[in-house]
Amino acid sequence: MNGSKTLPSLATQFLPFLTWLPGVNRETFRADLMAGLTGAIVVLPQGVAFATIAGMPPEYGLYAGMIPAMVAALLGSSRHLVSGPTTAASIVLFSSLSLLATPGTPDYVGLALTLTLMVGLFELALGLARMGALVNFISHSVIVGFTAGAAVLIAAKQLKHFFGVEIDSSGHLHDILLNFGSHIVDINPYATAVAIATLLSGIAIKRWLPKLPYLIICMVFGGIVAYVLNLLYGDGVTHIAQVGALPSRLPPLSTPDFNPDHIKALAPTALAVTLFALTEAVSIGRSLAARGGYRIDGNQEFIGQGISNIAGSFFSGYVATGSFNRSGLNYEAGARTPLAAIFAGALLMVIVLLVAPLAAYLPKAAMAAVLFMVAWGLIDLVEMRHILHASKREIAVLAVTLLSALFLELEFAIFAGVLLSLVLYLERTSKPTLLERVPDPRLPGRPLVTDPDLPECPQFRIVRINGSIFFGSVSHVQDAFDRFRAEDPERKHLAVTARGINFVDLQGGEALVEEAKRRRADGGAMYLMNVKRGLWDDMERCGCLDEIGPNRVFAGKNAGIRAVYQKLDKSRCAVCDKRIFLECQTEFGPAPRRAGA
Repeated sequence: MNGSKTLPSLATQFLPFLTWLPGVNRETFRADLMAGLTGAIVVLPQGVAFATIAGMPPEYGLYAGMIPAMVAALLGSSRHLVSGPTTAASIVLFSSLSLLATPGTPDYVGLALTLTLMVGLFELALGLARMGALVNFISHSVIVGFTAGAAVLIAAKQLKHFFGVEIDSSGHLHDILLNFGSHIVDINPYATAVAIATLLSGIAIKRWLPKLPYLIICMVFGGIVAYVLNLLYGDGVTHIAQVGALPSRLPPLSTPDFNPDHIKALAPTALAVTLFALTEAVSIGRSLAARGGYRIDGNQEFIGQGISNIAGSFFSGYVATGSFNRSGLNYEAGARTPLAAIFAGALLMVIVLLVAPLAAYLPKAAMAAVLFMVAWGLIDLVEMRHILHASKREIAVLAVTLLSALFLELEFAIFAGVLLSLVLYLERTSKPTLLERVPDPRLPGRPLVTDPDLPECPQFRIVRINGSIFFGSVSHVQDAFDRFRAEDPERKHLAVTARGINFVDLQGGEALVEEAKRRRADGGAMYLMNVKRGLWDDMERCGCLDEIGPNRVFAGKNAGIRAVYQKLDKSRCAVCDKRIFLECQTEFGPAPRRAGA
């Protein structure tokens, strides 16, 4: 019976498409086919552009969007993530390899293939080591900010094509806007008309005919508008830029360079690219998963990305990772399952073979308008408003991530957001709350509560700690202990109710031991009550239980209070008017009524 349960789980772990493939029906198949066709058309000019940025021959950008995209979709867990060449990955590749070889040469291509293989192996190793939990440190605010920032950059980089202006769009947002502003008088009205026609037609179809593949239709419409304008005024007047003819052959088999010296030289770059590529892919996957109402498996995404790059290195593809452009386009085009990304890779092969020359008639302005719509769809205004009303910490994370994406390097934005999230989390967890507790005689069982109206024992203070005691919170806890002693030095006995303590590290345990020693030196003691099994094990491993004293550590409240009561000064108990414990009342009678009570 156990084996019958284990086998399917192992199969879906290594063949995750078995979980979604049975759910494919006529409706989802059609939606995925349309989304895949849209993605295949869009990747044509982008792939060539990315390859040029990376210093690779143009066709390698197309190859990176074929086999790697299909493998990543089959072996990943995201329904909408589309892998392939990206701007950021291309820039990183060029900046790393141009120091070792001349871009575009066979040596350079060999190094790129080797780097791709190494990145794939690193990604696969991290996935098999179950390191996908690393993506849990990417908070939702980071995803929203990163997505919005990337969307703005996508639109900004398309300004040159939307308005037909020849500017450098490879810099940061402010550089692009300044360049565009300085060339605003050079706007091509014909290219702008094509872009606006494409944009308006896409918006109209999406609003009034949502079942139609609006992105493909509006691209075709933009091409028709450009054709009509060229007929009326002549292409010598309109100057509407076209995508241009593309190579028309399938990816040939390739072999990475296994030279040990080259592998050694590429190792640091491969590790850096791995961390960036995984962060980018999983960030995009999580972003789209949140919008699609499902969750992704970080370990499975690591494995899928790793095997896709390993396969890509043998099919003439360079480093592939999740693409914001195509993943967002895939989502907006109505993709339902990973079959859309598989269709995109397969249809790209068909398009390259059959209709790649027709891309020469596709206006760049129409493509820019399509990417404008994709970018707008990536900005989650509803969630951003929710974050703005949620907490100042989340606002800070959103703002830092968004601004870093806009004005710094795109890949740095993720790391900046994650780092700030961790800093804020540590700052919050470094200040566990310490609440004074007293028995409540009004409730059954006299539970310990925090109520300033209830009397406290003059000799015995009970404190509940909510939060972990670790190296980051030790100072805060010690300051609280010092304050307790300074406020009332006669209360020499301290009991810590530990139900709210999740764990204690070595430094935290030593802080508790130090407080116990100080209490003993003052003639009192420190006790631990309501100690959970996990905390007990932590304290025992660090040797702290022996230092505090096993007879001062209790699993329950009643046993702890009873033991502490035996250590109190009974002469003071006899004249005390509090007598908040049952032990006090049993031995000395109920507390005397106070005047006016």
